Amino acid sequence: MADRYIEVSLVKRGITARAKLLDDRAPITCAAVWDALPLAGDVYHAKYARNEIYALFPPFAEKEPPLENPTVTPIPGDLCYFSFAGTELGTKSYGYDREVRAGTTVVDLALFYERNNLLLNADVGWVPGIVWGQVVEGLDALAEGCNDLWRAGALGESLRFSRA
Repeated sequence: MADRYIEVSLVKRGITARAKLLDDRAPITCAAVWDALPLAGDVYHAKYARNEIYALFPPFAEKEPPLENPTVTPIPGDLCYFSFAGTELGTKSYGYDREVRAGTTVVDLALFYERNNLLLNADVGWVPGIVWGQVVEGLDALAEGCNDLWRAGALGESLRFSRA
């Protein structure tokens, strides 16, 4: 299979990076995301995982991907897939209060833009993510935008994933 690439964008800030799908390490997740593109949603900046931005989506895979190519220590440029059920993280403090309710599932597509990340949640413990992509161009500019998002706020900003 030929390498596949996507664009990851902070829409309002006009910043776009290019990422390679890790089809060899997470083929099921890559296929699910690729088939669902383009995807865009309100962006959030993580509070506890450190250097992470993410958007939340309704489930888009026919069946949720298994935990392939997992990590709890994502590195700069990692794109991670998380799936949360119902009330697992349904509190306002995590930003999930609108999207997550009992009886629902939410998909969290995340970008890690700097070092020293640890996916440990005080309520539920370790939260492994599926690493399905790696930013290969434009990470520095995207990281600057993520830092601005942290300081200036995420209101009105979208995170978009689209085919390159």
